Amino acid sequence: MMRLTGFVLVALLAGCGAGNDARYLIDPPAAGARVSVRVGSIEVRDVSLPSYAAAVDIARQEPDGALRNVAGTLWADDPVRGITGALARSLDQATTASVAAEPWPLAEPAQAELSVRVERMLAGADGQFRFAGQYALSSPDGALRDRLRRFDIATPLTGEGSAGIAGATGAAIALLSAQIAEDLRR
Repeated sequence: MMRLTGFVLVALLAGCGAGNDARYLIDPPAAGARVSVRVGSIEVRDVSLPSYAAAVDIARQEPDGALRNVAGTLWADDPVRGITGALARSLDQATTASVAAEPWPLAEPAQAELSVRVERMLAGADGQFRFAGQYALSSPDGALRDRLRRFDIATPLTGEGSAGIAGATGAAIALLSAQIAEDLRR
């Protein structure tokens, strides 16, 4: 009986968790004119994030440099999946290529693969959102020359709290996809 009571108590407490926390989507703004690129298809590999950015909690840098979670707010999706999907969607809208997140959904392999490793994804105490790291473009069939590039993007936090962080995250992803599209144009 005692074991059953403990199980019921744990189940009740688990149900009281983050059920009503505000959840925010990562939604890049629509791209402008499409860039004509040298490949017809691109597979976006799962984006690698630092541990603080990969957590479902939305974090912000305090004036003392510490990262703290914004109380009562979460990302609406797993951040790796959300960032990867948003980047694929943004790149698909920004280029003439067909772009999808891994696993590649078509029978014929993509002509290019994009790997992104984020080193910093941070809503800073200075009112700027920093999105920095490197990306690699590779082509198994030689459709383009392999390349490795760094990116360091800063966008202003235009809204309050987590809504501002989500908006700046989307804007940074759109800027990264525009940078990658330009790189593919050459």
